[in-house]
Amino acid sequence: MMGRTIRLRMALASILPVLLVVASIVVIFWQGREQDLEASHQQRVSLLAHQAALFSAYGLFSGNTASLQTLAQDMQREPGVLAVQVFNAEGQVVASSGRLGLPRYNEALLQQYVAQQKALQRDVRAQPVLPTVVPIEDLFNLEEQAPSSRPLGMALVAVSRDALQQQKRSTLLTALWVGALGILLGALLAYRLGNRVVVPIVRVSQMVQRIGRGDFAVEHGVPADDLLRELQVALNQMAMRLAWGRDDLQRQVDAVTQELRLKKEQAESATLAKSRFLAAASHDLRQPSHALGMFVARLGQLPMEPQMRQLVDNLELSVQAMQDLLDGLLDLSRLDSGSVPVRMAPLDLNELLTSVHSTLLSTAEAKGLRLRMRPTTLWATSDNLLLQRMLLNLVINALRYTERGSVLVACRRHDQGRGVRIEVRDSGIGIAAEHHQDIFKEFFQLTSRAGDRNFGLGLGLNIVQRSANLLGHQITLLSQPGCGTRFCILLERCEPASPLMQPPAERRAATLGEVGGMRVMVIEDNAQAREAVSQLLQSWGCEVLAAANLEEARAQQTQHGVPDVILSDYHLGAAENGIECINALREQAGSHIAACLMSGETHADFLLEVQDAGLPLLHKPVRPAKLRSLLRHMLP
Repeated sequence: MMGRTIRLRMALASILPVLLVVASIVVIFWQGREQDLEASHQQRVSLLAHQAALFSAYGLFSGNTASLQTLAQDMQREPGVLAVQVFNAEGQVVASSGRLGLPRYNEALLQQYVAQQKALQRDVRAQPVLPTVVPIEDLFNLEEQAPSSRPLGMALVAVSRDALQQQKRSTLLTALWVGALGILLGALLAYRLGNRVVVPIVRVSQMVQRIGRGDFAVEHGVPADDLLRELQVALNQMAMRLAWGRDDLQRQVDAVTQELRLKKEQAESATLAKSRFLAAASHDLRQPSHALGMFVARLGQLPMEPQMRQLVDNLELSVQAMQDLLDGLLDLSRLDSGSVPVRMAPLDLNELLTSVHSTLLSTAEAKGLRLRMRPTTLWATSDNLLLQRMLLNLVINALRYTERGSVLVACRRHDQGRGVRIEVRDSGIGIAAEHHQDIFKEFFQLTSRAGDRNFGLGLGLNIVQRSANLLGHQITLLSQPGCGTRFCILLERCEPASPLMQPPAERRAATLGEVGGMRVMVIEDNAQAREAVSQLLQSWGCEVLAAANLEEARAQQTQHGVPDVILSDYHLGAAENGIECINALREQAGSHIAACLMSGETHADFLLEVQDAGLPLLHKPVRPAKLRSLLRHMLP
């Protein structure tokens, strides 16, 4: 099969030049011969027309129509002549022969008619009949007579092209036979050349294939007159060396494979141990951080001296920075696990911008910056929580890297009104062009800020980028060193939601009302965290029912009545969890009690379980402002 393929390819390689040369010769010969035949045919037609005009001159001059008719019939007998027609000077037909319908005098002079007849395989030629110089005696005219330049008439001859076409076909057939003969000779030469060269090539190819399959046996019996004998001997030597190297390499591969297997098992064990450690450390760190934040928030509500107030403010800033780092790591882990739910819906961007502005206004004022928000009437489609988190990260990043000036948050129409662009502009230090892609990487910070923990771990913009990819939004950046920075979030614009879908003014006022007087049950197995949350809620005017497990929670509900809201940790001992506890208290009360989970867990199975239960989730450490906002929205 291989020999047949190689022989075919060599034959094609040999025949192709021959084919091109033969084809060129055939084409040139046929075209030249065709042109000669066409020229000869046209000369004959012109000669016949000229002859008819010459012989008709005397008959037209003398008015002898009988001689003209005889002339037309005699010329019509010529081979290929279809018809002959003679016109006088007035355009009248005086003689005609043949069955072909010839045109009138004026039509015969038109090139369009000649072209139409040629398309019908007929050549029509019109020749004017000019008078000959014949002296005529006139007794009444003593002046010498001159020949007249006015034609006596016109002779029209129609000749068939069938004979011409037959000659052309014969010429083409002859050229094709000559070409076929040339190709046949070339094929014979190629076949003989292939038989001489193909056999050694096939033998070498078979040896290479055998070596490729791992068969390193030496080929014996190479003919001495083989054209590729030296190559086949070299292949035999290479096969022997490969056989020796294969055995040695196999031993090395077995040893390295065993070593890699051991290292892989060690790496998997180390990764599993690290994951367990991070999960445990994350949960254990969130508990004291959660309690610390609640205690500091409660401490900040107490009256104290200015020096003590300054210490408490610094402590609160430190706790907030620590919680920011934990929140960043939490968001990153949730995005990595793919467990972040997305709920796309129409959003009032003015409410979103107002919320971000009110949240970070005190931070901007504390740094001496102006945080400006431009009101808007635009709506867009997105996830409210994720978009708010993205916008908060962008504004926080702008405040961190701006020493003086202002930060602007605004909305504008985009893409000819089909989209919305949320812009965050600052007058900060700016970003060099070579870092425009790097700033979205994990843990990346500008060189001038690296190592300064006040600027975080470098996760904010990475979270923004991942959230944008999750929502299908686009992030753009425009910045230069010393000229500030502009981040843009590109959204799909939508029309405002129906008034029926918006909460009435009374409901909104209720959700933004105070939480004083609410009866809140706190279920937390950690004593410090339970005490911290309880004291903070009591400082807000809430009635707190504290419990460490389900049994104590049942007792509190039986003794003091059904609470308005249940705040429960997820892990409540070895055999209990917050979801089961909330369901049990609702069953005991016989009604649906508003409830919320607080936990430091981040793994995907836990998040799916909470989502299936339909409970809101606050990740520890919980910020007091977020807890208070949730309680306002859960007012009965």
